[in-house]
Amino acid sequence: MATTEIAQERRIVTEIPGPRSRALQERRGRAVAQGVGSVLPVYVRGAGGGIVEDVDGNALIDFGAGIAVTNVGNAAPAVVERAAEQLSRFTHTCFMVNPYEGYVEVCEALNRITPGDHEKRSILLNSGAEAVENAVKVARSATGRSAVVVFDHAYHGRTNLTMALTAKNLPYKQGFGPFAGEVYRMPMAYPYRWPTGPENCGPEAARQAIDQIGKQIGAANVAAVLVEPIQGEGGFIEPGAGFLPAIAEFCRANGIVFIADEVQTGFARTGDMFACEHEGVVPDLIATAKGIAGGLPLAAVTGRAELMDAVHAGGLGGTYGGNPVACAAALAALETIESGGLVERAREIGATLLNRLHALAEKHDVIGDVRGRGAMVAVELVAGAGDTAPNTEALAEVVRHCHSQGLILLTAGTYGNVIRLLPPLVIGDALLDEGLSILEDAFARL
Repeated sequence: MATTEIAQERRIVTEIPGPRSRALQERRGRAVAQGVGSVLPVYVRGAGGGIVEDVDGNALIDFGAGIAVTNVGNAAPAVVERAAEQLSRFTHTCFMVNPYEGYVEVCEALNRITPGDHEKRSILLNSGAEAVENAVKVARSATGRSAVVVFDHAYHGRTNLTMALTAKNLPYKQGFGPFAGEVYRMPMAYPYRWPTGPENCGPEAARQAIDQIGKQIGAANVAAVLVEPIQGEGGFIEPGAGFLPAIAEFCRANGIVFIADEVQTGFARTGDMFACEHEGVVPDLIATAKGIAGGLPLAAVTGRAELMDAVHAGGLGGTYGGNPVACAAALAALETIESGGLVERAREIGATLLNRLHALAEKHDVIGDVRGRGAMVAVELVAGAGDTAPNTEALAEVVRHCHSQGLILLTAGTYGNVIRLLPPLVIGDALLDEGLSILEDAFARL
């Protein structure tokens, strides 16, 4: 599965980050706004398969995949070939001025692969936040209502509206208000932290949310309920069983548009093409981005034809939305996922991750919870046995050690205490095992 362009082996030849990366970091400080962060200031020269090569000659194991973007790898041959071919013909016309076939082909593909056998329409955009915002626009236009319901621990983007939809203040919202109105937040089914235990979480959280919607907003005033089938930045929270189907059924019964934010969970990441398929949930609208185009910027909203077509002509669009090069890359990425068996590969990766991490949790009380599906798995760190207080100090030590040993790890969580694992779906078993061994060693050193 791995690319032949880059050797699929970890290689450490300098400290991490090395001297060339440090020099580039100094230049960055004089050129780039300080508000833009980086998890690991190692400057990239090349990447492919499960490896990221830096400018100092180090080769790092990739457990981040550009935040679930490079599901098919950083340089998937089909993506490179089709994008380059399109690049040689034309880079842009703006679909709203002169349309082109690639945009139509991507929409046809999304209409085919997203959940549900109803008639669908799609629009193409640039980013996950833009997709979520347009999904809300469609829901409001189609229903004539204004209220939007979101959940605790949610992350939906960095635009003004999507910051309002996002739960966590720092670093996403602090100092950027006031935010868009008519956004209402409900309790999330968070099994590990649910007061009556994980077995009660799904039904109880759904009842609470539905009760609060009725009392605080009124179902007849709600345009949309927006939810991540597995929350991303919130800490890879997989809702308690039954929560999503109950919320979806409530929406159907009350004329509310059910929007699935699959920006991080989509395109085989969780062991299904889309995470909401796990419990058979069929959203009215689905927002996608990240893994859609093999690393090129593209996003989409796909949904029921009667909803998508309810918006007046000219009400949806954007100058760069559905850029032809990104569309070519998306078609190649989707073909790679389907022909390469990457849905099944995500399940294999998930089985390996969960087996190793559950065994690790038995040895270390600092690991409070291991959760996730497919190649989207998280470890939540706590004070110790019986004490669920977030342990950000241990997290920092573990991540620091892994980075120093050439393993790219990301963090997440409302409480800043979650390690998230998002390897590319094309990573080889040897690299996956080696990366997990580095993580195990980091915990042993605590």
